[in-house]
Amino acid sequence: MTNSKMTYVAALSFVLENCPDLPADVAEKLTALKAQTEKRNSADRKPTKTQLANEGLQETILSVLSTEPATVSEIMGKHPDLAALSNQKVSALVNALVREGKAVKVPDKRVNRFALAA
Repeated sequence: MTNSKMTYVAALSFVLENCPDLPADVAEKLTALKAQTEKRNSADRKPTKTQLANEGLQETILSVLSTEPATVSEIMGKHPDLAALSNQKVSALVNALVREGKAVKVPDKRVNRFALAA
């Protein structure tokens, strides 16, 4: 085995390949379980209602962000849809944009400010 993370599929494959003396019904069950797990892991899932709503809110945040850094509270004050949300929700959405590389975090003493990525 490699040093990669052990998954259910890898564990089932290992057992099926290295234990040739398994009873037929056990081998059949493990093969079916492996196929089911592979199918579940590869399934393309559509985004949830909340994820879709968050994408729309992130687009709104991007529309109010500029190259001039602003705090989360200042960002919230620039659009009525954002003003209706909690500070924590907007902060989480802005931090997600930072992780995606669409925005940057500019630390300013004890306050984090955010701006559009260059």
